[in-house]
Amino acid sequence: MALRNILKEGDESLLKKSRPITQFNDRLFELLDDMKETLMASNGVGLAAPQVGVLRRVVVVLDVDTDEIIELINPEILSVEGEQDGPEGCLSLPNIWGLVKRPDHVIVKAQDRNGDEFTVEGYDLLARAFCHECDHLDGILFREHVYQFLTQEELDEYYAQQEEEYDEEEFDEEFSEDGDE
Repeated sequence: MALRNILKEGDESLLKKSRPITQFNDRLFELLDDMKETLMASNGVGLAAPQVGVLRRVVVVLDVDTDEIIELINPEILSVEGEQDGPEGCLSLPNIWGLVKRPDHVIVKAQDRNGDEFTVEGYDLLARAFCHECDHLDGILFREHVYQFLTQEELDEYYAQQEEEYDEEEFDEEFSEDGDE
């Protein structure tokens, strides 16, 4: 396994459409393993093959709820539901964040490293990551979906506010449970 260089905005490869994987072999296994290692070293949530200079339809996504890295080969989004609004960033666009609307629930069909087809569901951040990474496979960068760019300070404020709202909800749930006894 090896760390791969992550291409940055300005590299034309990021704007090209990726080709499907047709051979499930050691080269693919090495790419997947390298992408997972690169993703973890970069503290990202997802990484698409074009971001490491490989124009193939391969994605790895971290499910932050289970700490599992999901490998998606030739992914296709089958269905989307709901809507979520939130900040996104990208390993290929360092220090750029923006608010983006994405589906809240996504079902993706893909193949595993052996070529076997499967479906996977994603909610919240996982749904957002599936959409973001699949966009990369079609040469689309997240900035095309941004309706408001954020400074680092605005991003920090956003997360602080989210944490505060979460703490209030948790307190309210705890308080209502105590009142039921």
